[in-house]
Amino acid sequence: MKIFLLFSLLTINLTSAEIVVRNNVVENDLGKPTEREKRYEPTWKDLDTRPLPEWYDTAKIGIFLHWGVFSVPSFGSEWFWSNWKSGDNKTVEFMSKNYPPGFTYQEFAPMFTAEFFNPDDWASLFRKAGAKYVVLTSKHHEGFTLFPSQRSFSWNAMEVGPKRDLVGELAQAVRNRDMKFGVYHSLYEWYNPIYLEDKKNFYLTKEYPMTKLWPDLKQIVNNYKPSVIWSDGDWEAFDGYWNSTDLLAWLYNDSPVKDEVVVNDRWGIGIPCHHGDFYNCADRYNPGKLQNHKWENAFTIDSRSWGYRRNMALNEILSINQLLKEVVSTVSCGGNALINIGPTKEGTIAPIFQERLLALGEWLAINGEAIYGTSPWKHQNDTYNVNVWYTCTKTQYHAHRPSSVPQQSDTITAIYAIFLHWPKNNVLNVSDLAPYLHSGTYKIKMLGNQGFLNWKISSGMLFIMLPDKAMVRSRNAWALKFSQ
Repeated sequence: MKIFLLFSLLTINLTSAEIVVRNNVVENDLGKPTEREKRYEPTWKDLDTRPLPEWYDTAKIGIFLHWGVFSVPSFGSEWFWSNWKSGDNKTVEFMSKNYPPGFTYQEFAPMFTAEFFNPDDWASLFRKAGAKYVVLTSKHHEGFTLFPSQRSFSWNAMEVGPKRDLVGELAQAVRNRDMKFGVYHSLYEWYNPIYLEDKKNFYLTKEYPMTKLWPDLKQIVNNYKPSVIWSDGDWEAFDGYWNSTDLLAWLYNDSPVKDEVVVNDRWGIGIPCHHGDFYNCADRYNPGKLQNHKWENAFTIDSRSWGYRRNMALNEILSINQLLKEVVSTVSCGGNALINIGPTKEGTIAPIFQERLLALGEWLAINGEAIYGTSPWKHQNDTYNVNVWYTCTKTQYHAHRPSSVPQQSDTITAIYAIFLHWPKNNVLNVSDLAPYLHSGTYKIKMLGNQGFLNWKISSGMLFIMLPDKAMVRSRNAWALKFSQ
């Protein structure tokens, strides 16, 4: 919790060793802001100095929802309109076989009915899945908004289709179940004439960001107070056209969510993987190694699409083992896992998606201690056993370097080894932990099971004697806790 005092109080009973002022921020000897809040300038250099709100690093698991008019044809992907307009053969054939000549994309909007949408049911499912935050598409590249945009006339969910404020309803339901709520928002709109005019002018004019993008984003922030703004659709113009730094400076300095909002890195050409509270870098980004900045792996359970597809096949859906590998490897390397599903036009979530999410939730109910609130350890993927990933817990949180390995000054309270395949002989072999267990004071237990496990070190390898697999609660991956 931040404690705010008047600047004049800084001169009372404080020594120079206890308080220093840097860049107009009062800091204690640990480098943590204490008294006055910094105001951020609209430059990447200054915006990049903002500490990452702790809730986001602690959360680890989020749910991503791609929902919109594209959920009506539910064919190909959420890029249906663009694919159709650009002459994609499969999309053109689909339309010619199923819709009359002259049919327009706008005619899909009244069919986006959401009649079975129950935000409480959705939020309950996400909570059972172990999610700590939920991100909904407030507007995809098609421009259709799921909130009553004051700048999107007759192309929003309040006026066409559901006749409901879908963003507002889900935001309330999610928060009622103690999760954070965030929004995805596409900067550009494929066929918005105002944007296309700016594009024709080589982005030397800024009518679209000033009259549409900024008003929409400010309406979203003021009305729904999202904890996450997940930007996208930035790649056709530089950040100067989008006024990205001005928007973020307003978010960090003056918006109603200035203390807890986090944003990703998609704010213009050349910005991804360089600026933002957390990096996405690319869709389904999972580098498999430690990164020097907080990052997020946004990936889909349907391996082919972010939006719902009526013709998806079972072999295109991630198995629970594949899902867990994504989650475990991501968290081990300092990232968050944002798991995407596409709801139907009726407002339902396909049973196969529900099954995968509930299976994840069951696993996290047993093994979540090795995921939530953890930090990267000195090693991520075991050098000898590639099926083993490490995390740790420590008493300190470093807001400017949350994804770094423990420092010498950190106090590590536990180390976790999560293994994805059960060894045939019930003995787990790893190498990277062996040097830390030579003292013989460590105890090893399997999360979800009683008692401690026997272990030995031989020839630089650690051998851990596991219980009989039939006696173990977890079914798909297993976490061992090492503590003194």
